[in-house]
Amino acid sequence: GLHPSVPEGLWLCLSFGCAASCLSAQFRRPGDFILGGLFPFGKDTVNLSARSQPTLLRCERLFTDGLIWALGMRFAIDQINNSSSLLPGIRLGYDMYDTCFEPLVALQPSLLFLTRRGTSAIGVLCNYTEYEPRVTAVIGPHKSDLCLLTAKLFSSFLIPQVSYGASSESLSNTELYPSFYRTVPGDKNLVEAMVLLLHQFGWNWVATVASDDEYGRGAQALFLSMTGTNNICIAFEGLIPAELTEPSARKQLENTIKLINSSKVNVVVLFAHSLPAQALLEHSIRMGLGKKVWIGTEAWMLSDIAASTPNIQSIGTVLGFVMRAGTVPGFQEYVAELFSSLRQEEFCRKSRELSGLVNAEVLDTHCQQCDRVTLGDIWPMLMVTLVQPVQVAVYSVAHALHRALGCTSKGCPKTPIRSWQLLHFMNTLPFEVNGQSFRFDQSHGTNTGYKLIFWAWRDGTVTYLPVGDYDQSLYIRKSEIQFHTADKKPTSECFRRCQPGQFRRIKGFNLCCYDCTDCSENTFLSSTDSTSCSPCPQQQWAPARSTQCLQRGERFLFWREPLAVALLTLAALTAALSCVAALLFLKHLHTPLVRQAGGARSVLGLLWLLLQALSCGLYVGRPSAALCALQQLSYALCLNGCFSTLLPKALHITLLTEFPHCAPRLLCWVSHGRAWLLVVVSLLIQVLLCCCHLYLGPDELVVDYKSLPSEVLLVCGTQSWAAFALLHGYNNCLAFICFLCTFMVQTSGRRYNVARGITFATLICLVVWIFFLVIFATLRTVLRAVTQICTVLATALGILASYFLPKCYILVFRPDLNTEDYCQNLTEEEAEVSRQ
Repeated sequence: GLHPSVPEGLWLCLSFGCAASCLSAQFRRPGDFILGGLFPFGKDTVNLSARSQPTLLRCERLFTDGLIWALGMRFAIDQINNSSSLLPGIRLGYDMYDTCFEPLVALQPSLLFLTRRGTSAIGVLCNYTEYEPRVTAVIGPHKSDLCLLTAKLFSSFLIPQVSYGASSESLSNTELYPSFYRTVPGDKNLVEAMVLLLHQFGWNWVATVASDDEYGRGAQALFLSMTGTNNICIAFEGLIPAELTEPSARKQLENTIKLINSSKVNVVVLFAHSLPAQALLEHSIRMGLGKKVWIGTEAWMLSDIAASTPNIQSIGTVLGFVMRAGTVPGFQEYVAELFSSLRQEEFCRKSRELSGLVNAEVLDTHCQQCDRVTLGDIWPMLMVTLVQPVQVAVYSVAHALHRALGCTSKGCPKTPIRSWQLLHFMNTLPFEVNGQSFRFDQSHGTNTGYKLIFWAWRDGTVTYLPVGDYDQSLYIRKSEIQFHTADKKPTSECFRRCQPGQFRRIKGFNLCCYDCTDCSENTFLSSTDSTSCSPCPQQQWAPARSTQCLQRGERFLFWREPLAVALLTLAALTAALSCVAALLFLKHLHTPLVRQAGGARSVLGLLWLLLQALSCGLYVGRPSAALCALQQLSYALCLNGCFSTLLPKALHITLLTEFPHCAPRLLCWVSHGRAWLLVVVSLLIQVLLCCCHLYLGPDELVVDYKSLPSEVLLVCGTQSWAAFALLHGYNNCLAFICFLCTFMVQTSGRRYNVARGITFATLICLVVWIFFLVIFATLRTVLRAVTQICTVLATALGILASYFLPKCYILVFRPDLNTEDYCQNLTEEEAEVSRQ
């Protein structure tokens, strides 16, 4: 709650409660920013008032873990308040409430946190952008069940909520819970570690039991889904009832123990919190269940509730994974000093005065039974309970506040901050706690890895002995694990033989039943005892249900293929046409028509087309890195050589037709000797672009093992599309310029229009390139080479057919038209322009 005397600022809520009357007063403190949260102090049972209204809540039992987490929260806040670098000049306050492990209990303070600042009412608005709730962020609660309930509330208002213990994978859905974060790994990482543990010890016949809550059901479902694909057979799956005090719960637990015993498994995987785990272990001891290997999780492995069960040593071997967390320097000393202060009346008086500044008329969670809490009650658990997740949760919000406020080393501005403004900084930026860097991943969680813990008994007390580590891979120090069996190697296996080429797939859960499934293509199984098919090496392949791999053949455009023969024949005809046209132009070099077409430059253009047609041979046969690099260079350079000879003529025409007044002084730059200079400059530019293409990333040889089932595809792949565009973009620009210069030129029907040939030649090239790019960018087969050959031939034939062959027709079949009168006499036109 807030008090009018508290300076205006941001409030974070953390739920605690049920502590000693003097200590619980310390769980409410005003400040510039209030941290509030939800912590489990009470037992599952909650007493309601006479009207069944949850206004006065009483917790029957203090949980040591909850108190330590609460103290860890307070310790982190005091550290930040005393820091000169993080939120300097800002005081963090907190308001803690007890969840008692009950959704109804956790819901009431959650609703209180959503009320408008300074009131006890929640505003119903269409837009909550400027809404100022009582708190800015929430820390907790610990259990996944409670987080699924509260996260929906806080996500609706985009209030950051950071849990220090909820690991359910359902909470990884950032679309449903956009403002939910957690400082512990998700259950998916835990289950992956468990599966690797079972594999390393060869245990493929196991039972799994889970508590009937969100954490247990979710983790067990993930475990079942992963075992189904990892050749681990589930002999039995069961649930521990949520309400352990109901009469039917005892019967259900007894049935679970009987089914585990009848399945004859030696490994039991247990997903549960401390109280359900304790209930199951007590019944297994009472009913005389044989010794098993129990694989647990942090939810009960480190709890003194399960470890203090009478005769717990008789259950067998206990292994489990706990989150890898660092120590919190100074925390033990802080707790000891705090409890020593509780004996001082002055400390308690100030605590009550401080608590009085906070409005407490809405909720009252003081527990009268908690006055007996002493330092000795919680001291043993200070060495075990993981406080770091709570500290990291507090620091994550503090760092987000620091960045949102724009704090400097001198201080922080007292500017209003909305809750949703913190999300950006929590999503994107890392933060440090005790010199260790943390960052929320895409699912808003942190993954610091796990430690494998073994329960080692020494003088009748349990010692949590680390025997392994998991971080993407699992490492186990097996020599440090003392199993309960005589040979120190407990087994839990089940086998069924399948035919060669078939592997075993789990069919059911009550029996170790397998479906024998054929190995798919490119996998093989050489032994009937194998539990999965092995993939073939890349250079080999295998048909379905195979016991060995075969060598792959190579696939590319062979010289002897009918398609390649047809394309090479067409390329030879194109080269022959270019050669004949060049000889014909050379023979009539000084005639009006040839001079009007460019003279010797036209002959050079035909020679470039000849080279372009001959370059089709580069695309056939086994490709190599050198050939791949040469293919694009040869095409671009040959095409540029042809376009460079057409460019002076196109510019000459446009100067005469579109700019007659400027033509007299500019025509000298596109005719006679300077026209050759323009051709040379264009070719030099293309050569420079070819060098850039080789530097940025020429086409490379791609060895593709995936596209074809039994062959390896050898194809030239584009390494850099930027280099590709730079290489060919220049030629397309030349074609476009020539097209713009000539497509509007009109000529009398009694004269030959040389511009029309350039227009159609460049237009054909541009259209061919449009189709080429669409097809070329998506192909990864031998048709890629076919597409390039077709593009080369289509471009060459298009230029020949539209520009050179009509002139060849006149030279051979209509020599009477090869006159100055029919062919446009550009010299006379120049003279006319000059006279004007």
